[in-house]
Amino acid sequence: MKRFDCLKAVAAEAQDALVVSSAGAMTLEWNALHPSDGNFRVRTLGLCSSIALGMALGLPHRKVIALDGDGSLLMNLCSLPTVARMKPKNLVHIVFDNEVYEASGSKKTATGCGTDLVGIARAAGIENSFWAESVDSFAKLVRDAVAGNAGTFIGAKVTAERVDVAPFPLDEVENKYRFIRHVEKTENIKVFSTALPASYV
Repeated sequence: MKRFDCLKAVAAEAQDALVVSSAGAMTLEWNALHPSDGNFRVRTLGLCSSIALGMALGLPHRKVIALDGDGSLLMNLCSLPTVARMKPKNLVHIVFDNEVYEASGSKKTATGCGTDLVGIARAAGIENSFWAESVDSFAKLVRDAVAGNAGTFIGAKVTAERVDVAPFPLDEVENKYRFIRHVEKTENIKVFSTALPASYV
């Protein structure tokens, strides 16, 4: 499967979900398909699943989609039992497994030697864990997960092929502020506050 084709299927279902994506070309491809201030690009490899879990727990009424990679998840496997323990009903965790560390020279990951991330997710306690066998089955799994009321882990074996898209338009600081302002506006909540100097009070 091509990751870009799978991302098109996610874009068709995402609606107003908050989307947390891992470092690498996937984020650029996602932003080309679904540009939004509701996209948060994680710059530290491995933290996509943990940040998405925090968002899902903080906003339990809203869908949160994590777009992760095998290299990233392998750096933070301990997030899986935490997700299983917390059981967020609104988290859709998608892992695109191309069996390489794409952002750092395409060295082979453990999944290229047989490690089964969906099997690990199931063993960690995430019951709704599935491999997508085709783009069509991937699209159905995403559709069901977004429409459903149970946390879901979806693995998709994809090629390492990249699509030529524009660079991500924001640096990490601007992305963070725009994402949080998007959450504040769409949720009618205050996340950031400015501490005024004492002389202003």
